[in-house]
Amino acid sequence: MNPLTLATLRLLSDGGLRSGEQMAAALGVTRATVWNAMREAESLGLEVQRLRGQGYRLAASPAWLDANRITAALGAGGARFQVQVAEAVDSTNTQLLAAAAAGAPTGSVLAAELQTGGRGRRGRAWTSGLGSSLTFSLLWRFEQGAAGLSGLSLAVGVAVAQALAAAGASGIGLKWPNDILFQGRKLGGILVELQGDALGPAAAVVGIGINVRLPAPLRAAVEQPVADLAEAGCIPERNGLLAGLLARLAEVMERFTAEGFGPFESAFRALHVLHGQAAQVLLPDGRVLQGVVEGTGGDGALLLRTAQGVVRLHGGEASLRAAGAVLP
Repeated sequence: MNPLTLATLRLLSDGGLRSGEQMAAALGVTRATVWNAMREAESLGLEVQRLRGQGYRLAASPAWLDANRITAALGAGGARFQVQVAEAVDSTNTQLLAAAAAGAPTGSVLAAELQTGGRGRRGRAWTSGLGSSLTFSLLWRFEQGAAGLSGLSLAVGVAVAQALAAAGASGIGLKWPNDILFQGRKLGGILVELQGDALGPAAAVVGIGINVRLPAPLRAAVEQPVADLAEAGCIPERNGLLAGLLARLAEVMERFTAEGFGPFESAFRALHVLHGQAAQVLLPDGRVLQGVVEGTGGDGALLLRTAQGVVRLHGGEASLRAAGAVLP
C-alpha cells in the first residue's frame, strides 16, 4: 500500500467532505496523486463517495488501531504487553518471528492496519481489508520445548471464542485445528509458528485474523464462504476488541504453560462444530480418510473413528472437512 493512501484516508476519518485540492495542499502532493490514492482505497475495501465539484468522503470511516488506546483498555494487565501497530506489513507473524529471533520479550504484540502477505495454515493466503479486519500476532515464550506445545492452537481457539463471546458475539464455533467459524463460514483463523529446540526453551508466535465487518468486494475476493462479527451480532471498537483478546490469551497462555492442553479439552469439544459428526480428512499425500470425529487427545490430536479403528491426526498433517464437503 502506498503510504500516501493511508495519510489521505486519515484526513477523511472524521466523516467530513474534502476536495481533492484541499487534500493535495494538506499533503503537499498533486490532485492526481490524491485521485490515485482514492482508487487504491477502494481496492482495499473502503467505499469512497465522490461528489462532483465538492470532493471525497468515506461512507464509513475506519476506527484506526492505536497502541496507546489498546494498552489503556488493558488496564493493569497492560504492563505484560508491548504493543506496536503498523500501518502495512507483509505478515505480522513474519515480522514478529524476526523480532523473536532478535530477543523480543514475551507479550510482544504486533497489529497491522493492513497485511499484504497474510498467511494461513498450509501456506494459504489470508485476505484482510483496511479497517474491516483485525490482524495481529502475539509472542509468548515457554520453558518447555516445541514438543510440549502440542494443542496450543486449540487452546488459543478457545481463548478467542471466549473473548468474542464476552464482546457480544454469539454462535461462535471452532474447527480443528485453527478455524474460527460462524454458521459454518470462516470468521477468522489462527496460525501458530514456533522457534526453539524440541526440548526447550521455545517461542510461539500466535497469529490471529478476525473479520470484523467485511465489505462486499472483499467477500468476493475470498475463495470460501466467509462471515464477520457484524453477522454474529457484534460490531466492536477494534482497539477494545484487541485488548479483550490479549487479556484472555494471556490467561490461557499462563495456564497452558503450567498444565498443557488438558484443561481446555472439554471447552474445545463444546465449541468444535464437527464433534461427533461424520467428517473427512485430507492427508498431505492426497489420501482421504472418512470417519466420525470422536474428540481430541490430551496433546490436541484429532481422534477420528474410521472403519479400521481410531486414527490420531495432528494439525500439521491434515485438513478436516465435514463429510461430503468439497476438499481443496
